[in-house]
Amino acid sequence: MAVVNVTINGRVYDIACDDSQVARVHVLGREVDARAQHLLSSVGAVSDTRLLVMVGLLLADELAEAREELSKIGTEVGAAAEGDTKLAGLIDSLTRRIEAIAMRLERA
Repeated sequence: MAVVNVTINGRVYDIACDDSQVARVHVLGREVDARAQHLLSSVGAVSDTRLLVMVGLLLADELAEAREELSKIGTEVGAAAEGDTKLAGLIDSLTRRIEAIAMRLERA
Protein backbone atom coordinates (compact mmCIF):
# COMPACT_ATOMS: atom_id res chain seq x y z
CA MET A 1 0.00 0.00 0.00
CA ALA A 2 1.42 3.35 -1.04
CA VAL A 3 0.82 6.80 0.39
CA VAL A 4 0.60 9.68 -2.07
CA ASN A 5 0.97 13.33 -1.13
CA VAL A 6 -1.72 15.33 -2.94
CA THR A 7 -1.66 19.12 -2.75
CA ILE A 8 -4.99 20.93 -2.96
CA ASN A 9 -5.03 24.68 -2.53
CA GLY A 10 -1.59 24.62 -0.93
CA ARG A 11 -2.46 21.96 1.64
CA VAL A 12 -0.92 18.51 1.49
CA TYR A 13 -3.14 15.49 1.98
CA ASP A 14 -1.76 11.97 2.44
CA ILE A 15 -3.82 9.53 0.37
CA ALA A 16 -3.40 5.77 0.66
CA CYS A 17 -3.73 3.76 -2.54
CA ASP A 18 -2.56 0.61 -4.29
CA ASP A 19 1.02 0.77 -5.48
CA SER A 20 -0.25 0.47 -9.05
CA GLN A 21 -2.44 3.60 -8.63
CA VAL A 22 0.21 6.10 -7.47
CA ALA A 23 0.58 7.87 -10.82
CA ARG A 24 -3.19 8.03 -11.31
CA VAL A 25 -3.77 9.51 -7.85
CA HIS A 26 -1.16 12.19 -8.62
CA VAL A 27 -2.96 13.05 -11.87
CA LEU A 28 -6.35 13.13 -10.17
CA GLY A 29 -4.97 15.28 -7.37
CA ARG A 30 -3.66 17.80 -9.89
CA GLU A 31 -7.08 17.82 -11.57
CA VAL A 32 -8.85 18.50 -8.26
CA ASP A 33 -6.35 21.26 -7.45
CA ALA A 34 -6.86 22.85 -10.88
CA ARG A 35 -10.64 22.80 -10.34
CA ALA A 36 -10.16 24.30 -6.88
CA GLN A 37 -7.95 27.09 -8.24
CA HIS A 38 -10.49 27.85 -10.96
CA LEU A 39 -13.30 28.03 -8.40
CA LEU A 40 -11.22 30.25 -6.11
CA SER A 41 -10.65 32.67 -8.98
CA SER A 42 -14.44 32.86 -9.43
CA VAL A 43 -15.74 32.91 -5.86
CA GLY A 44 -12.81 34.30 -3.89
CA ALA A 45 -11.50 32.99 -0.60
CA VAL A 46 -13.52 30.22 1.06
CA SER A 47 -12.66 27.60 3.66
CA ASP A 48 -10.89 24.44 2.54
CA THR A 49 -13.92 22.37 3.50
CA ARG A 50 -16.31 24.54 1.48
CA LEU A 51 -13.86 24.56 -1.44
CA LEU A 52 -13.58 20.76 -1.49
CA VAL A 53 -17.37 20.42 -1.28
CA MET A 54 -17.73 22.81 -4.22
CA VAL A 55 -15.14 20.88 -6.25
CA GLY A 56 -16.89 17.62 -5.36
CA LEU A 57 -20.22 19.02 -6.53
CA LEU A 58 -18.66 20.31 -9.74
CA LEU A 59 -17.13 16.92 -10.50
CA ALA A 60 -20.37 15.11 -9.55
CA ASP A 61 -22.28 17.37 -11.94
CA GLU A 62 -19.84 16.61 -14.77
CA LEU A 63 -20.11 12.89 -14.01
CA ALA A 64 -23.92 13.05 -14.08
CA GLU A 65 -23.83 14.85 -17.44
CA ALA A 66 -21.39 12.27 -18.82
CA ARG A 67 -23.64 9.43 -17.65
CA GLU A 68 -26.68 11.08 -19.26
CA GLU A 69 -24.78 11.53 -22.52
CA LEU A 70 -23.59 7.93 -22.41
CA SER A 71 -27.16 6.78 -21.87
CA LYS A 72 -28.33 8.82 -24.88
CA ILE A 73 -25.54 7.39 -27.01
CA GLY A 74 -26.48 3.86 -25.88
CA THR A 75 -30.08 4.49 -26.91
CA GLU A 76 -28.96 5.87 -30.28
CA VAL A 77 -26.67 2.89 -30.86
CA GLY A 78 -29.53 0.53 -29.98
CA ALA A 79 -31.84 2.33 -32.41
CA ALA A 80 -29.17 2.21 -35.12
CA ALA A 81 -28.66 -1.52 -34.55
CA GLU A 82 -32.41 -2.07 -34.81
CA GLY A 83 -32.43 -0.07 -38.03
CA ASP A 84 -29.54 -2.14 -39.36
CA THR A 85 -31.46 -5.34 -38.60
CA LYS A 86 -34.53 -4.04 -40.42
CA LEU A 87 -32.38 -2.93 -43.36
CA ALA A 88 -30.73 -6.36 -43.53
CA GLY A 89 -34.17 -7.95 -43.59
CA LEU A 90 -35.28 -5.67 -46.42
CA ILE A 91 -32.13 -6.41 -48.40
CA ASP A 92 -32.68 -10.14 -47.89
CA SER A 93 -36.29 -9.79 -49.07
CA LEU A 94 -35.22 -7.80 -52.13
CA THR A 95 -32.54 -10.37 -52.90
CA ARG A 96 -35.10 -13.16 -52.87
CA ARG A 97 -37.45 -11.16 -55.11
CA ILE A 98 -34.64 -10.40 -57.58
CA GLU A 99 -33.63 -14.07 -57.63
CA ALA A 100 -37.26 -15.08 -58.26
CA ILE A 101 -37.50 -12.59 -61.13
CA ALA A 102 -34.20 -13.83 -62.57
CA MET A 103 -35.47 -17.45 -62.48
CA ARG A 104 -38.70 -16.49 -64.26
CA LEU A 105 -36.68 -14.64 -66.92
CA GLU A 106 -34.42 -17.67 -67.40
CA ARG A 107 -37.48 -19.89 -67.97
CA ALA A 108 -39.07 -17.52 -70.45
